[in-house]
Amino acid sequence: MIDTQPDFSASARLPGGPIAKAPTGIAGFDRIAGGGLPRGRPTLVCGGPGCGKSLFAMEFLVNGAREFGEPGVFISFEESAPELAQNFASLGFDVAGLVERDLLAIDHVILNPNEIEESGEWNLEGLFVRLGLAIDSVGARRVALDTIETLFAGLPNEKILRAELVRLFAWLKKRGVTAVVTGEKGTGSFTRHGLEEYVSDCVVFLDHRVNEQVSTRRLRIVKYRGTVHGTNEYPFAISTTGFRVLPITELGLSHQAPAERLSTGHAGIDRLLGGGPYRGSSILISGGAGSGKTTLSVQMVLAACRRGEKCLYFSFEESPAQIRRNLRSVGFDLDSEDARDRIQLIAIRPQLQGLESHLIDMQMKIEKSGASVVVFDPMNTLTGAGAGTASHAETMMLRIIDSVKGHNITGVFVSLDSSRDDMHVSSLMDTWIHLHNTESNGERVRLLEVVKSRGTAHSNRIIPFRFTGDGLELLDAANPQEG
Repeated sequence: MIDTQPDFSASARLPGGPIAKAPTGIAGFDRIAGGGLPRGRPTLVCGGPGCGKSLFAMEFLVNGAREFGEPGVFISFEESAPELAQNFASLGFDVAGLVERDLLAIDHVILNPNEIEESGEWNLEGLFVRLGLAIDSVGARRVALDTIETLFAGLPNEKILRAELVRLFAWLKKRGVTAVVTGEKGTGSFTRHGLEEYVSDCVVFLDHRVNEQVSTRRLRIVKYRGTVHGTNEYPFAISTTGFRVLPITELGLSHQAPAERLSTGHAGIDRLLGGGPYRGSSILISGGAGSGKTTLSVQMVLAACRRGEKCLYFSFEESPAQIRRNLRSVGFDLDSEDARDRIQLIAIRPQLQGLESHLIDMQMKIEKSGASVVVFDPMNTLTGAGAGTASHAETMMLRIIDSVKGHNITGVFVSLDSSRDDMHVSSLMDTWIHLHNTESNGERVRLLEVVKSRGTAHSNRIIPFRFTGDGLELLDAANPQEG
């Protein structure tokens, strides 16, 4: 019977204020979720097989125990505790260690659909008792149920299923735990039953797609009651350290603008740039094949080595041994004691994996190296042979530029031909040096042009140059530049 005299007094009013958040500790996710998942409420994480649902749930628990002092409970309806511990150990998650320290409890609930017979009233009381004991055993603040479909697989009665599903979510809320419930993608809905997405306070959809034989992963927060959140599809990748979500502007435009000038390794080019490029700026070196782009970028790297700085060089076309051999012809010795200790050459084939995986791999290497100068040579190959479309590569370069600037790292980006700026990144660069490669009277003529250099009165003359056994030499008779 409905109460015809409800209490509208001040003491009965609903609580106000923003929704409390439980940080996941998953790189990039908390940023787009506005701080994390809704604390004390259930979140549905759904998607197809192999998209990373179980990993998301487990990382949420592991990070909660390790970083935020919140013990967790993982209820598995498919994999045993030893299998889970072994699977997640490859990602650096010491599940067994957390269990031993009473920071994590794992319970494997075996449900065989062939052994389930619907007779009389069916409910989840047994699961509630089991889950409650697991929560109390470690004082859990976080819970993960993986996966919800297995729990209801043998129950054909749709009405009972819906009622028990609603009761399960209400029970989790009553216990005050922050829950992650995983679910399989349905046909025409985010889940097989099509109800979980409506009773959940937050719904996260994971998608693992294959386009032109290259796999990519996308994450989208479908809904989040009571809070503002990112609504776009965001690339994510699964690496040796777990989940990593990549917001388009992960670091925004809050990077600093140091006034310190750096040398390019050539006094003449430094003068053309008004004293050299700024530290932490982005530098584009473009030109046709054979114009000397790699040589000029390595010259900048060697200049950084002479300043005692560490450098990272990503090569997408040549092996480290080939780069070392070729640069000896212009007097650049990458095997010298200073260079060998300070330059790390990394060769990567763009076709080997998707752009998101490349970006995460590079970001991790940059953070680990402690480099102050990073070279990407050439970035055009990121759009070739299935590595990604020009639009995807442009978005990736935006993330890279944001990342290196945010860490006050000077980024040197090599481009094959500025006249076909497929990724439209030239406008994002602080300094743009273009190398022309032409012929005159049957001889090759190389020309250097500073197209732009933000924040400085740079020279706009096009100056001939050549490479000798001692490096680059500018050939400006009217105003000689020393090498």
